[in-house]
Amino acid sequence: MSLPDQIKPRKLADEVRDRLLRLIREYGLGPGDALPSERELMARYDIGRPAIREAMQALQHRGVIEIRHGGRPRVAEPSLDGLIGQLGTGVRHLLAHTSSMDHLKEARAALEAEMARIAARRRTAVDVASLEALLAAQELSAEEPEKFLEIDGKFHRRIAAISANPIFETLAAGVFDWLRDFHAEAVRKRGLEQLTLTEHRAILDAIAAGDEGAAAKAMRDHLERANELYHQDHFQ
Repeated sequence: MSLPDQIKPRKLADEVRDRLLRLIREYGLGPGDALPSERELMARYDIGRPAIREAMQALQHRGVIEIRHGGRPRVAEPSLDGLIGQLGTGVRHLLAHTSSMDHLKEARAALEAEMARIAARRRTAVDVASLEALLAAQELSAEEPEKFLEIDGKFHRRIAAISANPIFETLAAGVFDWLRDFHAEAVRKRGLEQLTLTEHRAILDAIAAGDEGAAAKAMRDHLERANELYHQDHFQ
């Protein structure tokens, strides 16, 4: 008969963090509302300042509260973009390992293929016109690597935005930015700008035609081609 795992005591700061989250929920605090001061929390919970500050910093890191010098902590405005940005340090560590890179790129291909499928179903004439404008701008910047890459990211994010699901759009932008910032070679291959433009044209045309299957396939082919080229360079 095996004994149950040992119950480990919780860190004091973790307990304070959870109590603050309950306080926010139970009092219905919204963005901009102030939380009790450090001194008030120390008196309420009968604990020292270090645990209070550690708990506050953990909540700030998660995008739950804002801490400003000289003022009380306040409930933060919810922001998907902000949350994705805060994950950057952890992502840098994650992407230091090739297996994690493979997983991220595989997830990106699956996610963006589905977003292209949804975009083909929901696109409007305005959506198609915006993609055309981005592709035209990208063609003009084929000799400017940084600008070309910037517009590349905008093209993918615009497709995600057509889904009308802000989580899709934020995730697509976040993954692209992580790869660009930490492994630029995974999203940029010098000398293949015309191939990228051709593949973007195939994606755009399928979306404009409302062909969900073709849009998903064109997007997956585009991203998997890029992944394969990264592998060739990386392992050589």
